[in-house]
Amino acid sequence: MLLTYDTIAKRIDHSLLGPTLTSAELEAGCKLAADYQVASVCIKPYAVSRARRWLEGSGVAVGTTIGFPHGGNLTATKVFESQRAMDDGAVELDMVVNIGDVLSGEWNAVRDDIAAVTEEAHRGGAIVKVIFENCYLDDSQKATLCQICGELNADYVKTSTGYGTGGATHADLILMRKAAPAHVKLKAAGGVRDLDGAIAVVELGCDRIGASRTAEMLDALKARLAGQAETTAVSRGTDGY
Repeated sequence: MLLTYDTIAKRIDHSLLGPTLTSAELEAGCKLAADYQVASVCIKPYAVSRARRWLEGSGVAVGTTIGFPHGGNLTATKVFESQRAMDDGAVELDMVVNIGDVLSGEWNAVRDDIAAVTEEAHRGGAIVKVIFENCYLDDSQKATLCQICGELNADYVKTSTGYGTGGATHADLILMRKAAPAHVKLKAAGGVRDLDGAIAVVELGCDRIGASRTAEMLDALKARLAGQAETTAVSRGTDGY
């Protein structure tokens, strides 16, 4: 993998979902996302319209959550959430599956839930990232969800909300990349806390990374790239003698 700034930055969904984040902190988070030129922000639903204003012209997409964090909302409620989020300016929707239905093996209900949100999102021009919450699931359940998401043309499969008992693991990312068809992309969320962690999940096939430590990661990346450039320049100068 060729490491460039965009290799990491354009994969980051800057997370602004903490329950205690204030309006000032949400606005500052959007400014940070614009300054660092990440892929998107994933912001609390009530602040989507604000994020659209704050990020206008920045090139950073506005995303939000659906059925977050437990996935137990009625499907009709998730569809309404999706409609309202898109009306407010969201173009990326991270929806949580009905975890209880997955654990119960109620696969038709799970499929219908994902299908309803995916169809509504695509109708409105948004993309969908389907959150599994892997910490509660076995490998067979994860693989089945990947297959269902592929059949329904969901845009991404995503490891976790970041609010369960565990986050993205390398084993889960390998399993999901293998189980999901090629047209479904992969997002790691929960536990990617530094630059080396971000690089590792990209190498495992992740197209997006949920992160709250965006500035720390990307500042470290800038420093590393600057160091590599300096080393290359010195080497070329030496070779010229």
